Amino acid sequence: MRRSRFAAGDCVLMRPSDSSKPSYVAKVEKIESDGRGSVKVHVRWYYRPEESIGGRRQFHGSKEVFLSDHYDVQSADTIEGKCTVHTFKSYTKLDAVGNDDFFCRLSTIRLQEHSIPIEWLCTFRIFRYCKCEMPYNPDDLMVQCEGCTDWVNIRVSMRICIVLSWFHPACIDMTPEEAKRLEHFFCQNCSSEDQKKLLNSHNASRHSDAKVLHSLK
Repeated sequence: MRRSRFAAGDCVLMRPSDSSKPSYVAKVEKIESDGRGSVKVHVRWYYRPEESIGGRRQFHGSKEVFLSDHYDVQSADTIEGKCTVHTFKSYTKLDAVGNDDFFCRLSTIRLQEHSIPIEWLCTFRIFRYCKCEMPYNPDDLMVQCEGCTDWVNIRVSMRICIVLSWFHPACIDMTPEEAKRLEHFFCQNCSSEDQKKLLNSHNASRHSDAKVLHSLK
C-alpha cells in the first residue's frame, strides 16, 4: 500500500500480525523518532464489536468500532494508511461509504483482557428504535410512520429512549422491496382518522413517497 503522511490525531489502519484478520483501527496519540530512522507511534485502539465481551449484535453496523482505553506503542512501519472514524451522525449523512470509513458511537473499557462497551455497564444511553427496541444500524433500511411525525413518539423508561415512529420492514411483516415501494405508511397505533387526515393533506401531491431511511450499503 502507498505510504501516506500522518500526524497525531489522525486515525490509521494498522497491519495485523495475522494476515487473515482485517486491519486494526487506531488513533495516533504521539509520534517519536530515535534519530536513527526508527519511528514509533503511540496509539489508542478502536475495537470492533466482535472483540468485545458481548460480541457483534444485530444493531452493530459493519463499519462500527468502539473507542477503547487501550493504549499501545507500535512501529510506524505497521501503518497501512489513514482512515476516517466518523461520528455516528456524520456517518449516516455520507453519500457513499468507502473502505477507509468507520464510525464510533460507543466507548469501551478493558477488564482482564476483555473489552466492554461502557454503556452496557449503565444501560444504553443511545436511542433504540422500532418494536424490536434495537439501536439504529445504518446498514439497515427503516420506514417512518406518517402518523407519528407530528409529535415526538418516544417512550422513556429506565434511562432507555425508544423512538416508536421508525420501523424495520421485517418487524412489520414487510420485505425491504415492499417498503421501498410504499407511498404512505401508518403504524398500527395510528387511528384511521389520523390516516384519513394525512392522506387528504397529500392530495395536492399524490406521488409523495413515504419516508424511508435507506441503508448505507
